[in-house]
Amino acid sequence: MRGLRDKIGIVAGGGRGIGAATARRLAEEGAAVVIGDIMADWAEEIAAAIRESGGRAIGVRLDGTSAESQAAIVATASREFGGLDFYHTNLAGGTDGDVDALNCAVDVLETSFAINAKSHFLATQAALPLLLARGGGAMIYTSSGAASGGAPWQVAYPMAKNAIHALARHVASRWGKEGIRANVICPGLVLTEAVKQHLTAEYVERGLKAVPHRRLGQPEDIAAMVAFLASDDGIWINGQVYHVNGGAQMRD
Repeated sequence: MRGLRDKIGIVAGGGRGIGAATARRLAEEGAAVVIGDIMADWAEEIAAAIRESGGRAIGVRLDGTSAESQAAIVATASREFGGLDFYHTNLAGGTDGDVDALNCAVDVLETSFAINAKSHFLATQAALPLLLARGGGAMIYTSSGAASGGAPWQVAYPMAKNAIHALARHVASRWGKEGIRANVICPGLVLTEAVKQHLTAEYVERGLKAVPHRRLGQPEDIAAMVAFLASDDGIWINGQVYHVNGGAQMRD
């Protein structure tokens, strides 16, 4: 990708799965990366592997639902590497007990919104001042195909993920003239460690049959889109939602 070398970025939720693959890809492209995760040892493990390969990365603990923790990771990027050019906010979770609207408990809804929407809002509040001071930069949000999939078995997670789309479009329209780009990626069924651990082989097989492609997604597929949107190759893209799903959902 053009224009990623020597850029400085944050990957939230970078200890495993999509976030870890993204941190590795960005480092391979020459960016310096701060990896944040609620599991600090995971974040440092990925950062150490990147450093061993000749890249620049550090790992820190990040509680994405805490404004203080979000401010701290942004301050770390500034202190350790000298600024901030992009933030990939990639947190997700809180799906236990998330069922249909008549049976989903309010506390489940609130937990889902804290992890899947509030965390992205707080990341935006923490990162934007540095991006603006830099003369521009990119906010890249991970949503989900669940936001538009219309699943009958789940309500809170799709609602919360939809909120990210509104946030990104707000950021793009409000600060686009000041050099800020804000875009969303909606992954399809991606075979991360968590997916392999929690989904049955039957579910994965059913997912593959539903996709007009030879395989299901890999974390590296999403990492490639993040790298594109963070790079100068994606500089004229703003306020968009990209579905990276092997064709599982075909949308305008």
